[in-house]
Amino acid sequence: MRKFALKIIDFFYPPFQKWFSLHTFRYLASGGITVSTGIISYFLIFNYVLDQQDVKVGEYLITAPIAALFLESLLTFIVGFMLNKYLVFTQSNLVGRIQLFRYATVYGTNILLNYALMKILVEGFQFFPTIAKALITIVLAVFSYFSQKYFSFRVKKS
Repeated sequence: MRKFALKIIDFFYPPFQKWFSLHTFRYLASGGITVSTGIISYFLIFNYVLDQQDVKVGEYLITAPIAALFLESLLTFIVGFMLNKYLVFTQSNLVGRIQLFRYATVYGTNILLNYALMKILVEGFQFFPTIAKALITIVLAVFSYFSQKYFSFRVKKS
């Protein structure tokens, strides 16, 4: 399965080889797949699983958009980790549970940074939300790449 997935991703690489290494292209492709999975699963969860209805958990009411976001985040976490572990950062010799913990740390940090930067750019500097989101996505994608490469999936020196 891994070889088949890499064949498909690598098939689209030649037009981009001037700008990206194969490793970086695989990271971008995996990120694109993860983001697409998130958008599609959010739509399906919000509209068909939750039927746009809020969820009551004990005394607490969770709105449908937030519940869908939570469920979608769990799915994209799993998809992102699997793609990074098995397609992008395959040279890592760290134990899988260490990789998973570190990946979760970076994932959680990205969520917090995303929230904080949106607040700062939109409310503090009056950026348009869509432009702010696009800028933040680019910054966090670069941050994530280096975090995953040198922290979550680093290669231990012998």
